[in-house]
Amino acid sequence: MSTTHAGGEVRAIYLSPARNIPMKSVHSVQAEEGKGLVGDRYHGTRHRHVSVQSFEDLTEAAAMFEAPIGHDLTRRNITVTGFDIPTSPGERIRINGVLLEVVRIAAPCKLLDDDIGAGAKAALRRRAGTVFRLLESGPFRVGDNVEHTANEHDEEVPS
Repeated sequence: MSTTHAGGEVRAIYLSPARNIPMKSVHSVQAEEGKGLVGDRYHGTRHRHVSVQSFEDLTEAAAMFEAPIGHDLTRRNITVTGFDIPTSPGERIRINGVLLEVVRIAAPCKLLDDDIGAGAKAALRRRAGTVFRLLESGPFRVGDNVEHTANEHDEEVPS
């Protein structure tokens, strides 16, 4: 059996149907196992199903950048608050009970300096979030709970 630990909350959800099209804020989205977020440019890709960033990390980056950085301008799908986003491949979280698994750390986009301003990419280094694959399907909504999840094999105690 897996367990969950105290977590945070979904603060914002963004989708874009294609590259170079502005991200659109939505209140909810359907997550499809093995495919991604319905309506997003990465839906149907092999591993890059969902990107998640931390509101607190964005706030820290904005302080370093000395200007606000809009959630949508980073091109991440989900912004969470009150939650330390895992970064090691294989780590898992749940959003509204839907299981996600870390693929890799999300590198800041090389176009950030063009889109936000000179220095944005540097400010977001190590603060650009994490890329996840979807292991289950279900809805995501602004306000949903986000939790760390321990895998069954992580809890086994040798006898």
